[in-house]
Amino acid sequence: MTNTASPSARIQSDESRAAQSRRLSGPPDGGWWKMLGIMWRFLFNKPADTVPGGPIPLAKLTRAQLDDAADGTLWRLGHSTVLMKLQGAFWLTDPVFAERASPFSWLGPKRFHPAPIALDDLPPLKAVILSHDHYDHLDRAAVTRLAGKTGRFLTPLGVGERLVRWGIDAATVQELDWWQQATIDGVRFAATPAQHFSGRGLRDGNRTLWASWVIMTDTLRVFFSGDSGYFSGFKTIGDRFGPFDLTLMETGAYDVNWPAVHMQPAETLQAHLDLRGQVLLPIHNGTFDLALHAWDAPFEQISALAAARAVPLSTPLMGEAVLIRQAAEHVSRWWREVERVARAASFADKRFSRRCQEDVV
Repeated sequence: MTNTASPSARIQSDESRAAQSRRLSGPPDGGWWKMLGIMWRFLFNKPADTVPGGPIPLAKLTRAQLDDAADGTLWRLGHSTVLMKLQGAFWLTDPVFAERASPFSWLGPKRFHPAPIALDDLPPLKAVILSHDHYDHLDRAAVTRLAGKTGRFLTPLGVGERLVRWGIDAATVQELDWWQQATIDGVRFAATPAQHFSGRGLRDGNRTLWASWVIMTDTLRVFFSGDSGYFSGFKTIGDRFGPFDLTLMETGAYDVNWPAVHMQPAETLQAHLDLRGQVLLPIHNGTFDLALHAWDAPFEQISALAAARAVPLSTPLMGEAVLIRQAAEHVSRWWREVERVARAASFADKRFSRRCQEDVV
């Protein structure tokens, strides 16, 4: 039986919600010493290639372009922020427009690129869809500024309460448990399981739920992964809701030290197959430095893996308009151009420096 949650539905107590959240939570294990070792390496001993060597190319967007776009179009704005035009209205996932994915404006992972469109230039949104409360997915300043132009905030359990505490009108907030559904102006949403964890501070771990999302119209089906380690739930979701025209799949911020909460690229591909996806569009990459791998490694690895399995892949520029039914036509290796230009600039700088030294001699 399908469960449908109303916007005014109350949720569980903190204690029962925390117990529920542990069902599929998988924060890095190994104890505090291992965690401290990871943090030390992350802060003080990161490889140089975790950030791009040059500027990220963007397809700049205007409000007029969005208004004129065909129904069934999406735009990747960065990291896991995706704007979709469905049923003549606009829908936005995990809006993060902050300069840093951090509780601090002066410390933490810094953006590689600006958003292709300014936050204030976005059109009115029918709904904002949130996967969980981590800083790279829930930007407090963004959601509070979007409140005046957003009809509904769809969240997993507990995340909506956080929004209300921030001043968001409770009447616009709808929390869903896993497998619950909501329909807004002809677009149906199902909150589906993911294997991750939650929290924004030292004392609120797993007090809120996290989710992936199924997004459905009469003619299109899109899966939005949020964050997740690989688990059997992808096949269950695919059996219940697939096939999907497009999967927006986490592909980035992975590491052997935290396999339970982020997928390796090979696992991302397998999850896409489990979901019975047609075209895979990798997200959760290209915007923030959140791991120890090269910034472009997620793109290179998923491209090679998809080609080997003949899986259609979509890798648009940030801000590029993508018709969901034609997503496989948007295959650009734009990240290679970033590094090619950076290498050429570095070579030119070295030659100039060498000439200067020869002139001095």
